Amino acid sequence: MNECYYDKRMDFFYNKTNTDTVDEWTGPKLIVVLCFGTFFCLFIFISNSLVIAAVVKNKRFHFPFYYLLANLAAADFFAGIAYVFLMFNTGPVSKTLTVNRWFLRQGLLDTSLTASLVNLLVIAVERHMSIMRMKIHSNLTKKRVTFLIISIWAIAIFMGAVPTLGWNCLCDITACSSLAPIYSRSYLVFWSVLNLVVFFIMVVVYIRIYMYVQRKTNVLSSHTSGSISRRRTPVKLMKTVMTLLGAFVVCWTPGLVVLLLDGLNCTYCGIQNVKRWFLLLALLNSVMNPIIYSYKDDEMWGTMKRMICCSSEDKSQDRRSSRIPSTVLCRSTDTSGHYIEDGIIEGTICGKGDLGDKGNS
Repeated sequence: MNECYYDKRMDFFYNKTNTDTVDEWTGPKLIVVLCFGTFFCLFIFISNSLVIAAVVKNKRFHFPFYYLLANLAAADFFAGIAYVFLMFNTGPVSKTLTVNRWFLRQGLLDTSLTASLVNLLVIAVERHMSIMRMKIHSNLTKKRVTFLIISIWAIAIFMGAVPTLGWNCLCDITACSSLAPIYSRSYLVFWSVLNLVVFFIMVVVYIRIYMYVQRKTNVLSSHTSGSISRRRTPVKLMKTVMTLLGAFVVCWTPGLVVLLLDGLNCTYCGIQNVKRWFLLLALLNSVMNPIIYSYKDDEMWGTMKRMICCSSEDKSQDRRSSRIPSTVLCRSTDTSGHYIEDGIIEGTICGKGDLGDKGNS
């Protein structure tokens, strides 16, 4: 019967797996990594909080697609928490960690990745349901969307806890990986291959949807002349999701490939030299997503800008009485709540944007 090492600290496992690069996290390299990591994490917390608040505040976003988009922002926010915990438990500190604390460190990262991945997969299904019918939003009810969001986090937490539940090498030290000294190499192969396969499936699905919509749009444009911008709205939302998926694949694929090589016990691949930079690349994905939201979606950017602007001018607005009742200006005629390109109210003044929102209530 194999001996188990539950009571050992991580230095024991780093030494057993010949991981001799932990000390390289000291000095200038560690300072650079921590500085960039701190800046990125602050940006992740602020920007993704704005995205979630924008979806809650703007009634034009009260549809399944945007609820799932807000949940993706929540997954990015959680990733920021995971990276903060990592920063305080990396470098020379890694060797002093207990097994449970190291499991927690890696579990948080795995949970954030799974939450983002499953969320993108659910968004792909939602886009398929709506775009194949040339609709802006699917007919998912709020109850079903809530169930999907709860399911996403349940799956993410479970996948993050799998190594802790037993798929590890604490009782078989010869099966330990190099990058994750208490993870079994078989688990790293399973984890990386599973994620890469899901990446491939989603890319294929979106390419298929994109080709279908382009073909339908060309047919419709030859027969309609008045509301082409309305026809393009589903395409615009789909392009936003495709951009998010593309950024996710680009940022996470290198790290997953490195994990796969480690799981396959590739001793000459030099994976120890690139692991920290691929980790920063994965962190960059959570930074990019809010930028993509605001750049690709004018309504999202307008709502976020009004919230930032108005929060800084609340005191000055409290001293002034409203000159014109909000029920008079900017009354929206969009009773369906659908996001239509040519129906967006883009006010550069905070008060103007707020009146537009109030008119929808």
